[in-house]
Amino acid sequence: MTERPLRPRSGRRSARLAVVAITALASMTALPASAGVDAGGAGTQAAPPAACERGINDTYDELLECVTAEGVFEHLDAFQAIADANGDTRASATPGYDASADYVADQLEAAGYDVTRQVFEFPYFEELTPAVLEQVTPVSASYATGAFEYSGGGTVTEGDVVPVDINLDGDRASTSGCETTDFDGVDLSGDKDIALIQRGSCTFAIKALNAQTAGAEAVVIFNQGSSAGNQGLIVGTLGDQSAGVVTIPVVGASFADGASLAQPGSTANVATDVFLEFRSTENVIADSTYGNPDNVVMSGAHLDSVLDGPGINDNGSGSAALLETALTMANVRPHNQLRFAWWGAEESGLVGSTYYVDTLPEDELGRIALYMNYDMVGSPNFVHTVYDADESTYDAADFGVVVPDGSTAIEDVYESFYTWRGVPYDDTGFSGRSDYQAFIFSDIPSSGLFTGAEVAKTPEQQAIWGGIAGESFDQCYHQACDTVDNVDVGAIDVNSDAIAFATLTFAYSTESVNGVGGRPVPGRPFTMPEPAGPEGTFVESGGAAPSHGDI
Repeated sequence: MTERPLRPRSGRRSARLAVVAITALASMTALPASAGVDAGGAGTQAAPPAACERGINDTYDELLECVTAEGVFEHLDAFQAIADANGDTRASATPGYDASADYVADQLEAAGYDVTRQVFEFPYFEELTPAVLEQVTPVSASYATGAFEYSGGGTVTEGDVVPVDINLDGDRASTSGCETTDFDGVDLSGDKDIALIQRGSCTFAIKALNAQTAGAEAVVIFNQGSSAGNQGLIVGTLGDQSAGVVTIPVVGASFADGASLAQPGSTANVATDVFLEFRSTENVIADSTYGNPDNVVMSGAHLDSVLDGPGINDNGSGSAALLETALTMANVRPHNQLRFAWWGAEESGLVGSTYYVDTLPEDELGRIALYMNYDMVGSPNFVHTVYDADESTYDAADFGVVVPDGSTAIEDVYESFYTWRGVPYDDTGFSGRSDYQAFIFSDIPSSGLFTGAEVAKTPEQQAIWGGIAGESFDQCYHQACDTVDNVDVGAIDVNSDAIAFATLTFAYSTESVNGVGGRPVPGRPFTMPEPAGPEGTFVESGGAAPSHGDI
């Protein structure tokens, strides 16, 4: 037997966490007597750090007691300090990201994991000066905007705005710019034409490339406006440029600003100043030294931020919660091998996770039993959501996704945990717009957790989860204010336990997912409660999926 080194712990406690712990204790929901295990986290006495470090932590009792919000916030504080020391960003291919990867890898190596640092190249994009979008006629206005990632650079002055198959009325359903035929009869023959394209149905890259091929000198993509969640400014990525490279300026706009630009006789100024080159970054992968290597239970979270901020909720929250789970489980001898991943260049179009899956030998890929994804699990105005693998709320085909068999069993474990804890939850679209995309495209069962991004919370959701209706789930999404103060401790407390619970469950058996038998989790017998069911608040509001993807 190989002795594993014990992980280091600082032991420090913040006043913020102490206050939250007292508040949580006062409002704690009692567990059903039949549950057979303690809740852990908020409302329970935290185990002494030394006991957690030396313990095996292979029972629900032990693991959920030792995975705490305080432990997660130690890692979040470390990520914040790294950003503070490196230009307020942890974006891939910056010193802030490199230091974040060092921090994660060092912790995992000290805990005894086999750590791999997988280096890859990706197109590094930077907006050097703020993009410009100004309407000149028939009204004069300056609009909030931004350059799409991988946009070309350039300036178009007093260009003719040419709407392309847009729909401003009714359901506002749109396939604007998705087909080359959308440009039939559209005059882009001038030397400064600006194609006005509405969000919807296909990738931003397809829309922009079709407009460029048709003769546009610039593109404005405005939000679809079909629900409360897609009215505001939209700025995404042109990362999927398999059909060609966009060389003209592409900027975003809100639905209202797009509608104004669609007026007859509209002219506008568009300008982008950008930088693009290939740079190296890395994924950090950690494997347990015990467990069946032919049946790997994998979890992941993207480690990078956007350039505009430190990314402590997006996605320090998922990265820190996953790291705390891995460290607390370092002495577990699982039945199935555990693999944890921290992805690079997610914000550049899911590059790191896609590279990992695409370069993994076929026989190795076939050994991955399932993948669990954690992207933004501590949003300040949160809702608790689970990727809708059973399609009870969303038809995955609407996102161009086929849900792999076995994914519903992963969703059920999260939902059983929330039900057991008495925490209401909802579905979020199984859209492929985070790092699970490459896994589901390779038919690997997947699911995960998410607490919301730029979509506005509804009054119904406020009544269920609290917070502020009419404000985004994360008002600092992709902004400089996404600091450690932008993370909700209560959401972290619940979701770090949910992550640990699911990891331990599948560490011992994936039979419900892929039919491979295992054994019960050690400790007192525990029967999964039947999921209570989603709250159903996203049926009309468009869902909580972030704009990490390119649609």
